[in-house]
Amino acid sequence: MSTAPPQSIHARPSLGETLLPWLWPAALLLAFIGYTGAWVDHKAAGLVITGLDLGEYVKFLTPIRRGELSLWREGFYLPLLAISLSASLSAFRAEFSYGWPMRTLLLALAIVAALNLLPPAWTPQRMMTPEFRQQAIALAGCLLAMAFSPLLALLPRRLVGLFMGLLSIAAVLIPVQQFFAILPAISALYNRPQTPGWGMVLCVISLLMLAVLALAVLVLQWTWKRPVR
Repeated sequence: MSTAPPQSIHARPSLGETLLPWLWPAALLLAFIGYTGAWVDHKAAGLVITGLDLGEYVKFLTPIRRGELSLWREGFYLPLLAISLSASLSAFRAEFSYGWPMRTLLLALAIVAALNLLPPAWTPQRMMTPEFRQQAIALAGCLLAMAFSPLLALLPRRLVGLFMGLLSIAAVLIPVQQFFAILPAISALYNRPQTPGWGMVLCVISLLMLAVLALAVLVLQWTWKRPVR
């Protein structure tokens, strides 16, 4: 009597394993759009303040110049750091199994986010001054992470998930807390009460989504691997 050869059984991906590789780049892109969007909106385009503007803008506010309010100016750039590093750390992860088109998009986003750490009218000498040293270090770290992205993909999954989750949360808490601290000064400057613009809301929601997805990277078992395209 002949017996039929055993059939191979392929594990089916869970819903989380299916959705996470698509939600991850979407959250990164939306966070970047929100960061470069209006944090203080105004019908006059010249009076719109974006998240990207805040790191420089705060230096000219009266409470800051008088020393009445102390802020970590570089904290406003944490969303860029989170976006750039998260994109570089995820581009070659085996769990996501991205093809080259998605990897290219993620690495391009990592570079664009990193380069936005440069101040206006920057020079190499200016980046070495104490005022911009932290931005220079962050920029160098982001570009190195992008360059070594394939090697960083070998880091333990839980370590990467924990790092990206904590960084995403910090990229929400610190800039938003400081933004609300300076909002009264901006309102006084505009001579009318100001509220958070759509850019801040989108950036916060997207970064919180990124933190949740990073938690999913920690807890999912990843028993199924999709073929690399």
